[in-house]
Amino acid sequence: ETMQFHHDKHYAGYIKNLNGAIAKYPELKEKNAEDLLRSLNTLPEDIRTAVQNNGGSYVNHKMFWEIMTPNGGGEPEGKIAAAINESFGNFDSFKQKFNAAGGGRFGSGWVWLVLGKGGKLKVTSTPNQDSPFLTGDYPIMGNDVWEHAYYLKYQNRRGDYLNAWWNVVNWPEVNRRYELAIALIA
Repeated sequence: ETMQFHHDKHYAGYIKNLNGAIAKYPELKEKNAEDLLRSLNTLPEDIRTAVQNNGGSYVNHKMFWEIMTPNGGGEPEGKIAAAINESFGNFDSFKQKFNAAGGGRFGSGWVWLVLGKGGKLKVTSTPNQDSPFLTGDYPIMGNDVWEHAYYLKYQNRRGDYLNAWWNVVNWPEVNRRYELAIALIA
């Protein structure tokens, strides 16, 4: 119920609002949301906040839905597994760091595994609907820590939500995103 409401109401609204923000600038309709976020400071000033908020919301949630599956969970395999071990020591250390960043996010926001400009994995957190694309990082995986993502089931127990979320992570998709990020950043 939480995920259906989250997808059908929140996500759909972000798409509608992003399209509305860029409607008066036909030249922007050919850009995808990631490109709009990467070039936010070059956009017309009157739509920057709407693009940041709704474009970030769209991009963040699109990835969020793609990296989850009912038959997910387990541990990563492939290149992403090796990169996690290299960057964090092992998978359990990575999970602890990721959950700590998500649990430590004051208020609403996201927790991320990103590939940074130097080609290194790092865990980060952003407020509101800010996307890692705004700072030049490439999001490999992220978890929504806004209360609307978990409150119907977990109430104020964000930590329980973060721990349970690992059971639906779609590791083949996370690995695909990592390989794409390497190709784009390299």
